[in-house]
Amino acid sequence: MLPFVAEDRFSIVHPHARETGELKGFLPLQLAFLWPRFPASYGRIHIPFACSRKGRAVLVLIGLVVVVVAVFGSYVAGDGHVWVLWQPMEILLIAGAAVGSFVVGNNRSSLRLLRKNLPGIFRRTPYNKTLYMDLMACMYSLLTVAKKEGVRAIEKHIEDTASSSIFTQYPEILSDKILIDFLVDYLRLMVSGYMSPYEIETLMDEELETVRYETQVPVHALRTTADSLPAFGIVAAVMGVIKALAAVDQPPAVLADLISKAMVGTFAGILLAYGVGFPFAEAMDRRGSESVKTLECIKVTLLAYLNGYPPQIAVEFGRKVLFDVVRPSFLELEEHVRGTRAKDRGKA
Repeated sequence: MLPFVAEDRFSIVHPHARETGELKGFLPLQLAFLWPRFPASYGRIHIPFACSRKGRAVLVLIGLVVVVVAVFGSYVAGDGHVWVLWQPMEILLIAGAAVGSFVVGNNRSSLRLLRKNLPGIFRRTPYNKTLYMDLMACMYSLLTVAKKEGVRAIEKHIEDTASSSIFTQYPEILSDKILIDFLVDYLRLMVSGYMSPYEIETLMDEELETVRYETQVPVHALRTTADSLPAFGIVAAVMGVIKALAAVDQPPAVLADLISKAMVGTFAGILLAYGVGFPFAEAMDRRGSESVKTLECIKVTLLAYLNGYPPQIAVEFGRKVLFDVVRPSFLELEEHVRGTRAKDRGKA
């Protein structure tokens, strides 16, 4: 049994270090398995990948390396010859056909969305617990102002968010254009007073459906392309077999070489599909779901306020719709909101 225990999502702590408070040095995670000779002064073992800005890219690269090492390593370990797998013409056929079919099946908007969302696979997701707590604290401040001074009192904040005393406390929220536009647009509708809560909810649902569709466009395009890769691999293999059959008058060793090269097409198509294409599509899909969840949090919070709940209860509605892994506890959110109240009183 490991003598290190999880202290939080990204740390492992020596039990004695927790008792003595000695959380000094840092060690790689794998050293936790080399017990029993590390002193408590090496208490906390950090897993840096998920925490740092480059962590997501590192995890993706590690995953790809594991796929490559597992596939090619087992092949070499079984006395396979790596040079046989190097068939550039087969790779060119598969990649070229996949890119061509992708262009045929998608319009310029789809290509633009894929180009925009694909780099996000290698970046740390901004949709973490800190962002959600800031978002709910921001909405709490805005709704408190609306409750105390009237809904028109928040107009100065939503008309110029860059100089707002509330929004400027949360730079990560200001940097997310989709999030800030969604929040400000519906606050503006609340200020106008021309729409009932039911009408605002209906409009929110329509916009959320549009956002979900847009997040799924590049995911669907990439999945369809990944689906086609094994088929194009078979095409490459069939063409190689045809080439081998055309040389039927050659010695058996030559025929065997031609057929083995033909099989590389099937191998490459399947590997690219299930080792790269589908995992990338899943990563994009997950990131899109996380971005939509922030808008759902805003929707539920604002609708709760419009239906008569006070700001502190309205943000609790928003907390409940979050994924468990990023959802702050009731006490965490309450403490964060208290900090927001203290800041607001200090400025007042």
